[in-house]
Amino acid sequence: MTSPTSLPPDTLPPAVIDRHRAQLLFRMKELHERLHGIEDELASHQSKDWEELATEREQDEAMSALGEEGAHELRMIRAALDRMDADDYGFCTQCGAQIAEARLDLLPATPFCAGCAR
Repeated sequence: MTSPTSLPPDTLPPAVIDRHRAQLLFRMKELHERLHGIEDELASHQSKDWEELATEREQDEAMSALGEEGAHELRMIRAALDRMDADDYGFCTQCGAQIAEARLDLLPATPFCAGCAR
């Protein structure tokens, strides 16, 4: 018989989930700040000199790619937070197996176990 405070063997301890939630929320804040900075920078490029405008456009493309990567990471973080709220965090969304705690320590937003990520 298990005690009321013990967890099933395949459940992450609340302290681990809380630690990962804090990591994800911190990273989300960083990404929001970075994305706002990118938006501000893209909006500021209005040079009238053709040469400068061409250079700005090249930089805009690189910044846009960074923005897209950041937006993708934000979607992954939100999905991980949703899994936490649904008590599904730590389980592979593809096969249902438990994701190793060491993997979650490195990639707290990952939805996949190591096997399915390959």
